[in-house]
Amino acid sequence: RAAGPRHVGLLEALVRMLPHARKDCKLEGKEKLGAIPEIVELAGGNVALFLEVRKHVDLYLWVGLVPEGPSIKFHVTALRPLDELSLTGNCLCGSRGVVSFGAEFGEGAPAHLRAARELLTRVFAVPEGHPKSKPFVDHCHSFNLDAAGRIQYRHYQLAPPEAGAGQGPVLVEIGPRCALTIIRIFGGAFGGPTLYSNEAFVHPNAVRADLRQRTGDRYARKTGARAQRKAHLAGARRAMPRDELKDVFREEFVVPGGEEA
Repeated sequence: RAAGPRHVGLLEALVRMLPHARKDCKLEGKEKLGAIPEIVELAGGNVALFLEVRKHVDLYLWVGLVPEGPSIKFHVTALRPLDELSLTGNCLCGSRGVVSFGAEFGEGAPAHLRAARELLTRVFAVPEGHPKSKPFVDHCHSFNLDAAGRIQYRHYQLAPPEAGAGQGPVLVEIGPRCALTIIRIFGGAFGGPTLYSNEAFVHPNAVRADLRQRTGDRYARKTGARAQRKAHLAGARRAMPRDELKDVFREEFVVPGGEEA
């Protein structure tokens, strides 16, 4: 609920990119996350994606294995849906895609990154021989870790190389784009014991509160400076007292013609 156009655009793009995905109805705000595994089992699935929108602005992505877990809660930022990007990439609807991860998700990676890699692979890797998939591989889902610790997601077309340009395919971006920040990893399906908690994550509510406080302080300083300026100008306009020594050094002389100056 409370999803905006960007959030709906991301959901529609995921459904189009993943032929083995099935979109379900919206989950009411009063319902608990514990109802999601039951819904997924009734639909015959084993992996679930859930988009949670808070305050019409903050988007959270839940990824979980059903029925036993684990599950990950991501904070989605830097979202750019397909309709906002003017990119030339294209791929066949229903084709299978390559799922690529950066070197940060390799053998020596921390446990939470390896768990994220496993769950994201379960979601984006189309099963071979799926009835709704086509036997073509012409696009790639790329996941890389940036300097801020966020997982950057990109979607590319695997275009054939031009004549004399080399042997490998050419990557042409399709979209959408987004950044995923791991908030917490749970041992169960959309709940259970906490296996990992990102201590460096700052909640968007705290960011907005800090911004409001800094904006309020700046407004208070501007108001105080304006009052001081107004008082200064009022004092400058006040009549100056008479100076008793003003005419002490005034000289009187007589100009030719008999007039006294």
